[in-house]
Amino acid sequence: MSLLTNTLDELVALRRDLHTHPELGLEEVRTSDLVARELTRMGYHVERGLAKTGLVATLSNGLSRKAVGIRADMDALPIAEETGLPYASKMPGLMHACGHDGHTAMLLGAAKAIAERRNFDGTVHLIFQPAEENFGGAEIMVNEGLFKRFPCDAVFALHNDPMGPLGQFSFREGPIMAAVDEALIKVVGSGGHGSEPEHTADPIVAGASIVMALQSIVSRNIAALDPAVVTVAAFHGGSASNIIPSSADIVVGIRSFEPGVRDEVERRIKLVSTNQAESFGLTAEVDYRRSYDATINHKAETEYARSLALRFAGPDKVVDMQRPLMGSEDFAYMLRECPGTYFFLGGKRGKDDYPLHHARYDFNDDLLPIGAAFWTELVEDYLRPA
Repeated sequence: MSLLTNTLDELVALRRDLHTHPELGLEEVRTSDLVARELTRMGYHVERGLAKTGLVATLSNGLSRKAVGIRADMDALPIAEETGLPYASKMPGLMHACGHDGHTAMLLGAAKAIAERRNFDGTVHLIFQPAEENFGGAEIMVNEGLFKRFPCDAVFALHNDPMGPLGQFSFREGPIMAAVDEALIKVVGSGGHGSEPEHTADPIVAGASIVMALQSIVSRNIAALDPAVVTVAAFHGGSASNIIPSSADIVVGIRSFEPGVRDEVERRIKLVSTNQAESFGLTAEVDYRRSYDATINHKAETEYARSLALRFAGPDKVVDMQRPLMGSEDFAYMLRECPGTYFFLGGKRGKDDYPLHHARYDFNDDLLPIGAAFWTELVEDYLRPA
């Protein structure tokens, strides 16, 4: 821990520099350059270009063929920052509102300690991933051969939780984050004058019926013990009080965990939309888009990380999540290819705490030495010399 304490000011400065210069997914050019430069200086072999701006830093020591991967995400969000901090974003309309600046900085802190101590036998792959928020950077990296080029026996990732007690580790075996999908429904009829609705096929009325009917899917078509969410997030149509439009658009967000539930929700959304529209003499076109899969933690790796956290932080700082979260995370694609686990690390300040994706959120720098030290401990324990 002393090594990390000595570099804390350096880590804070680095994190705040990243915060000042946020970049969207697949556009993390400056961030990637900075990370690659620091890792090369530490003695890592850096491979760049995965998922455009992603990179993997590799360090081997000893003779063991065992390997471990740790992932940090790097991208920011299209949110205008309102923190008023001296290191606030200089990029209009962009900010690190999810703490990926902190994730990147803490893994760089661990990288320095790992390289200087060399207290491991095997290979460590540090995966700096772009585009977690919207473009599925993890899936792109996997499809481009991430684990074929950098084989790992296990892979780990964490996310800060600004609402959780500082330094508290939260684990869950099995599903921890939901699959996320989107349905774009276009209701097509025929427009006309608002005073003569009998000469039209009104997409507003039909669309309203679809919106209401969609509410029955979770309550009447999905088992009560299978979590699912169907949210109508937008309903657009028309431009004036005396005009019935020819079409209307509905946007639906879907969350689920089980593949069978995911399939059934998709089937029901399509069926409900088309049948409701037809009952009014209209048609409905459903563009159903599957996004991230559910994040499913592996049993052995979850138990391992949890036991390590107990030794590292003590039993009062380790909790088991009783239920998964309905948010989504593209680390799911890495876990499909390699055993591993994803967990949360609390970063609550006690005052001025804002949730993730809030315009006034800021990563708690007090987490930097905790996260960096834990990643260092994990690498040195997982690759413990015989």
